[in-house]
Amino acid sequence: MNRISTLTAKPVWMFALLYVGYMISYIDRSAIALALVHIGKDFHLGPAQLGVVLSSFYLSYALMQIPGGWLADRFGSKVVVSTAIILWSFFTILTGFAWSLTSLLVIRFVFGFGEGGYPPATLKGIAEAYPRAERPKMTGFMMSSNYVGSFLAPLIIAPLIIYAGWRQAFFLMGVAGILFAIVYLLTVRRTADDASQAIATTDRLDLKVDKKALLRMPLLWKILIVWFGLSLVNKGLDAWMPTYLLTARGLNLKTVGLLVPLPFITASIATASGGWLMTRCFDGREKYLMMGGCMLTGIFLYLMYHAQTIAGVIAFQSIVYFFKSFVFATAFALPAKVLGKRLIGTGTGMINFGGQMAGFVAPLVIGGLVSHYKSYDAAFLFLVAATAVATVVSMTIHAGKVAELQFANRSEA
Repeated sequence: MNRISTLTAKPVWMFALLYVGYMISYIDRSAIALALVHIGKDFHLGPAQLGVVLSSFYLSYALMQIPGGWLADRFGSKVVVSTAIILWSFFTILTGFAWSLTSLLVIRFVFGFGEGGYPPATLKGIAEAYPRAERPKMTGFMMSSNYVGSFLAPLIIAPLIIYAGWRQAFFLMGVAGILFAIVYLLTVRRTADDASQAIATTDRLDLKVDKKALLRMPLLWKILIVWFGLSLVNKGLDAWMPTYLLTARGLNLKTVGLLVPLPFITASIATASGGWLMTRCFDGREKYLMMGGCMLTGIFLYLMYHAQTIAGVIAFQSIVYFFKSFVFATAFALPAKVLGKRLIGTGTGMINFGGQMAGFVAPLVIGGLVSHYKSYDAAFLFLVAATAVATVVSMTIHAGKVAELQFANRSEA
């Protein structure tokens, strides 16, 4: 227990498995949004109650980000990754057994704890397998899996709900996750490397000091706030767009299942290229990439809601997701650039905590606004305001602080 383990499988194979695992996690969590109308009918729930259902997952998921990162830093990525996959798959299956609002809330809340350790452990895995210079690029590639999974989710889940029912859809996805966990456990090995031994021999009090210093780092808090603002848009649209298209725009589930994935194509492209773009074109000027992404996200979000046609809504949403995803990639690639290996799990967990707290807030607030005003007007204005706040905070990031942190941690590969 005194050594942190690292992966010995080839980096490409390890990366591919983590990528697929991230996709599965997003498919599993996206299923609830597609099943929301059916669940609402079965359990006789209104928009406000459904908003609580969506938010319950993200509260526990957010609370697990920093502990999950600490566990990955302490014990290595494989332990946390494999545990997370097994737990979230089990609770995906349990979601199909929910019999009331209370049972659904409890299951989704515990589901969030199960899945919450996966993101920081995945980025820790990249730090274990790749040198510092490659981490921003590989982090951007990894985070694009979120949108590939979100793209695939409606194409997989909507037909399952239509032809088998929403409960069976959760059963099948949970079983698929458990099978994947078996593949991961059998093909990825772990041993102690020089860096992990260095951490193991460091005094535990020193490690605690490092973690406390990390939590006092202004740069990370600014990135956290920026990503919180953009995640309100991300999580709000992910959670409510299917219902919005079904109820406010009058589409059927089959059509929604075909249209909802389209914006994730542009999002995956932007996220995959965001880390590379940051290091190649915005080195030392990262805040301008974040500022531009935040500002353009807000502009096209406003145009999206006021679009007169379904084609216009989807086209503008695709542009929103494109610019939002540059911020997403930068928010995770920047810590990978400036932090040493032993702090990456905790640091990225801290950033993702902000994003996932937005996942708790956004569905809840949107559900309440829609219930109160009987329309989506106030909900979309709320999301536009979030992009404005993120833009302002991104302006306060200083290139000098980024360079200073990178220099301070240069010796730790």
